[in-house]
Amino acid sequence: MNFLQIVTTVLSLAVAGLGVVGVVAPAVLLDFGRSLLAPPAIYWVAAVRVVFGALLILVAAPSRMPRTLRWIGIVLIVAGLATPWFVTGRFREAFAWFAEQGPALVRAVALLPLAFGLLLAHLVGPRSRDAN
Repeated sequence: MNFLQIVTTVLSLAVAGLGVVGVVAPAVLLDFGRSLLAPPAIYWVAAVRVVFGALLILVAAPSRMPRTLRWIGIVLIVAGLATPWFVTGRFREAFAWFAEQGPALVRAVALLPLAFGLLLAHLVGPRSRDAN
């Protein structure tokens, strides 16, 4: 595994870790989400999405599913570039509504980044014939 694959795997596991936090302590995840709605933080979120998407594209060739990782990378880059424009008053209202629904919904939704992060960490790894 090269350096970029390791970095991408760590970022993928961080995404999964956010899912774990949401399952174990939904209030902590909601507080973290609220802290990311402020204008300076939202630009960091956008930058991380763009960098993560670019990393997925860069490490796709030797991965288990190159085309899938490239597409996910493209989607993340587009999402990162669009992030500052979508965090508006309506988005904040939707987040507030979501937070009011209780911990059961937060836990259920937190399973998505948990599964997605674990899937990405698996896909970033080398093909099984390359591992030998």
